[in-house]
Amino acid sequence: MAVGKSAVGRNLAKRLQRRFVDLDRLIEKAEEKKVPEIFAAKGEAYFRQLEKRTLVEILRKTGQVIATGGGIVMDDDNLNLLREQTTLIRLTAPIDTLLARAGNGSKRPLLKGADRRLRVEELMRQRESKYAQAHFTVETNNLTMAQVVDKIVVRLNAGNDPVCKP
Repeated sequence: MAVGKSAVGRNLAKRLQRRFVDLDRLIEKAEEKKVPEIFAAKGEAYFRQLEKRTLVEILRKTGQVIATGGGIVMDDDNLNLLREQTTLIRLTAPIDTLLARAGNGSKRPLLKGADRRLRVEELMRQRESKYAQAHFTVETNNLTMAQVVDKIVVRLNAGNDPVCKP
């Protein structure tokens, strides 16, 4: 959350001359509602079902850069699909940076009604073992967008797995 998945993904896709797909935006378009509205109206479980269906659908295509929501990997099926069919990249930043980037959290359903710091810490603890299964991690703090994209491209070019090749 607030680590820059969409912005980095968009810039990486441009750099690699690939299609960019933002899973949350696809869901919003299909539902004609923003993610917070979907959470409010139908709950997280409903959103996670939409997310899973949309992921399966989008993975039918190749040669794209996909930005997902941070919670998608909590479903083992999603995590396995992403690990098997993509190069799964984890972006990280310190909690203070994430909180600053998230603003007041009004557009982030999982931060509503709670001590934001405590909630981010809790989410990070819950998700750590899943996030650790990414093919590689890039720390984004104190880096420009171009530097983050450069780091990813270097790692992709160094990969021996054909999935890792840009």
